[in-house]
Amino acid sequence: MTDKNETLTGLRLAFIGGGNMASAIIGGLLRQGVPPANIQVVEPFAHARDKLAAEYGVSARESAGPELADAALLVWAVKPQTFRDAALSVRAHASDALHLSVAAGIRSDSIAQWLDTQRIVRSMPNTPALIGKGMTALFARDAVSADDKSLVEQIVATTGEWLWVDREEQLDAVTALSGSGPAYVFFFLEAMTRAGVEMGLSRDQAYRLSLGTFTGAAALATASSDEPAVLRERVTSKGGTTYAAITSMERDNLHSLFIKALHAANRRAAELGDEFGR
Repeated sequence: MTDKNETLTGLRLAFIGGGNMASAIIGGLLRQGVPPANIQVVEPFAHARDKLAAEYGVSARESAGPELADAALLVWAVKPQTFRDAALSVRAHASDALHLSVAAGIRSDSIAQWLDTQRIVRSMPNTPALIGKGMTALFARDAVSADDKSLVEQIVATTGEWLWVDREEQLDAVTALSGSGPAYVFFFLEAMTRAGVEMGLSRDQAYRLSLGTFTGAAALATASSDEPAVLRERVTSKGGTTYAAITSMERDNLHSLFIKALHAANRRAAELGDEFGR
């Protein structure tokens, strides 16, 4: 076992909020050998606490208390609109901890003010983290040390890939691109499946073909050093079937409309910080 894994398995962690993203990280940590006894969760809803205890064997409490002082790292997995109240209830018990936020939109300035600490890392994960295939972007405040960053990387790596951004405002773009991104894939899967049914396939056939195409194309792009435009052009023979589809989408300005939609998500991510960060 590496020194890093030894550090991780000996770490005491706390999660504020016990929803899907917390579950994804907790599951990843347990697979890396972190004992359930080293993880505690503050979750106000009884059914969520019961689920965490049943699935992962971790300790889940209704509200924050002095036991949080034992945690070296607190993971904030709460909704943006509840972050402030949750932070104020935790503040007295977590002055020495490193804080990792997975809440959309809430800026680190607000978190630092609410918790009275500068050791804050903001992250933007996405839902494939639930199966260890997530993509997470990270931003650290100046007070976060190299060791702190290394620890955060170990935590996030249990859910998939990660990268650091240099400026916090870039997380709004990350939210629009990869944070919300799985929904765009599902949106197009819906459309492709419906089209397949309209063209005479069964729903199961259409969905399997569509899903296999997405996963295969993503794997090909991952394995290739070529730009997406080059990969697209290789399957778009002029006058062929792909050409007909791409020409139809270009005629309807789908490319620009899709980019416009991502800008809308980017604006909303910034608005969340303004709306709930006071």
